[in-house]
Amino acid sequence: MEAELRSQPETWARAAELRAEQKLLPAAGQRVAVVGCGTSWFMAQSYAALRETAGLGVTDAFAASETPGASAPFDTRDYDAIVAITRSGTTTEVLELLDGLRASGNAARTIGIVGDPETPLVDLVDDVVKLPFADETSVVQTRFATTALAFVRASLGDDLDAAIRDAAAAIDETLDDALIGADQYTFLGAGWTVGLAHEAALKMREASQSWTESYPAKEYRHGPIAIAAPGRVSWMFGDAPEGLAADVALTGARFENAPVDPLADLVRAQRVALARARRFELDPDRPRNLTRSVILAS
Repeated sequence: MEAELRSQPETWARAAELRAEQKLLPAAGQRVAVVGCGTSWFMAQSYAALRETAGLGVTDAFAASETPGASAPFDTRDYDAIVAITRSGTTTEVLELLDGLRASGNAARTIGIVGDPETPLVDLVDDVVKLPFADETSVVQTRFATTALAFVRASLGDDLDAAIRDAAAAIDETLDDALIGADQYTFLGAGWTVGLAHEAALKMREASQSWTESYPAKEYRHGPIAIAAPGRVSWMFGDAPEGLAADVALTGARFENAPVDPLADLVRAQRVALARARRFELDPDRPRNLTRSVILAS
């Protein structure tokens, strides 16, 4: 996990240069569904929010198993394209959805973003974006997810130079021991960073078996802030809603809101998850109850 985590500035830079592959993504004005499972679903949420905010068209994100029409007759509304994100290319729910779409003759164009190109996904989509340089050995994902998101950000016209610089700095930053040793973490986001918040919470659970939650930032005060207390962390990705920092301060919890690109801040959260795993003598490359890809028995 550490080696893969530390490689992220390099893999993001490589993804930003994939101009021909970026043109495979849906064109402006098309209605798009972005699907994935687990970490890939959270990256789908971020992509969907970024694409809509950029004014490029209706874009929805779904867990693959919950995509409208994910079972026969595979009627996926009127989407022009479906983008499937999957590190392994073997995730059962993603493959079932794509196979069903093809068998039903659904007209939506399918595009896969995959880490391992030697997998069944490649034969089930119309076009494929291969990111083998971002594939991983560790069960706990870091660089594939962020590189896929860097890739789609670049396709939308984002300049990633600042994000890459911030990530490089985050990798070498000295982590505050109080941040590593917190009792509980709540991750918050707004717009495209909501997906990052969900992903940070998942990383912390997977790698270190920690108690984490995640919410859209403005929803936090609608109940979840009741869990905030001294020794706990409320971690905001990107610009915080007005007054939120002050409200968290009143609870005694730590409000973490680094002035860096939110994707680089996710790298900071990954590092905290890894540090906690080591503190608890856990192996984040082989977390309990998890495998690198979820392949369900038929």
